[in-house]
Amino acid sequence: MNETSDILPSRWRVLTTTLGPFLALIVVIGFFAVCDATVSYRAGRPATFATLPNAQLVLVQSLTVGLAALGMTLVIVAGGIDLSAGVAVSLSATVMAWCLKNGAPPGVAVCGGIATGCLTGFLNGTLISLLRVVPFIVTLGTMRVFLGVGNLIAKETTLRPDPKSVPDWIPSLVRPLPDPKWLVFSTGVWLLLGLAVVASLLLRRTVFGRYIFAIGSNEATARLCGVNVPWTKIAVYSVAGLFVGLAGVMQFARLSSGNPPSGVGLELRIIAAVVIGGGSLSGGRGSVLGTLTGAAIMQVLASGCTILGLPNPYQDIIVGVIVVVAVILDQLRQRRLAD
Repeated sequence: MNETSDILPSRWRVLTTTLGPFLALIVVIGFFAVCDATVSYRAGRPATFATLPNAQLVLVQSLTVGLAALGMTLVIVAGGIDLSAGVAVSLSATVMAWCLKNGAPPGVAVCGGIATGCLTGFLNGTLISLLRVVPFIVTLGTMRVFLGVGNLIAKETTLRPDPKSVPDWIPSLVRPLPDPKWLVFSTGVWLLLGLAVVASLLLRRTVFGRYIFAIGSNEATARLCGVNVPWTKIAVYSVAGLFVGLAGVMQFARLSSGNPPSGVGLELRIIAAVVIGGGSLSGGRGSVLGTLTGAAIMQVLASGCTILGLPNPYQDIIVGVIVVVAVILDQLRQRRLAD
C-alpha cells in the first residue's frame, strides 16, 4: 500500500511538470482554432490560424524568446534569476550591427554578438558568486549597465548597417518560408531545436547538470557535498549568456538593426516562458521541453489574439494571468512536497 502511494505521487509530479505545459499548449491551440473557424465561417472567409503558414510564422516569432529562455532555464533551475537577459539580447544585436556597419565580415559580426552575450553572463555570474549578492539585485543593476553600454555603442540611436553588408543567410535564419522548402520550417527553428537537445542533455545527462539541480534544490547541502558553488554559478550564467548571444543574432536577423532599448521588458517574456513551462522560481525544477512549450504558448496566444482582432492589452492580461496561475501551482506543489 505504501509502495503504491509513493509511486502515484511520483507519476503525478512527472505528469504535471512534464506533460502539463504541453497539454496546456494543445488546449490553447484548440481553443483559438475553434474560435478562428467560427469567426471565419460567419465572415465567409477561410480560417488562417490552424494552417502551416501560421505555424511557420509563430515558430519564427518565438525564436528570440525561445533561445534566451533555454539559458534562463539553467539559471532558474540553479535557483537564480537574470533580469538583464532582455537588454543583453539587444546589446548582442547592437554589437553585431556595429561590427557590420564598420566593415567586419559577417562571421566576425556573428561571433561578436555571441561573445557579447557570453561576456554579460560571465559578468553576472562573477558578481553573484564572488560578491555573494542576491541575483535579483545584481542583474537589476547590470541591466542598466548593459543598456547604457548599448546606447554608447549605438550613440543613442538605431544602428542600421548597409544592407549589402548583410549576407542573405542571416535573414534566412528567421524567414518563415525556408529555402529549400523541404525543410518545412526556417533554419533558425531547426537550430533552436538542436540547441534544445544539447541543453536538455547538458541538464539531465551530465555531472554539471546534476550540480545545477543540487544548487537549486539546496545550495548549502550542495556545498557540503563538495560542489564548487561559485564556479558552477559562473559557468551557469556564462552558458546562459551564450544562449542570450544567439538570441541577439536572431533579433538582428529579424530587424536588420541594433536598437539597445528594444530589449527592455523582453526579460519578462523570457522568464515567463520558463515559469509557464513548469520551472520553479524557488530553484531545483525545470525542463527544456517545458520552456520551449511555455515560449510557444505565449506566441500562440499572441497569434490567436491578433487573428481574432483582440488588442495587445488583452494579450498582456492573458499572459499575466497565466504566469500568476503557474506560480500559484508551483507554490501548491512546493507545499505538497513539504508536507
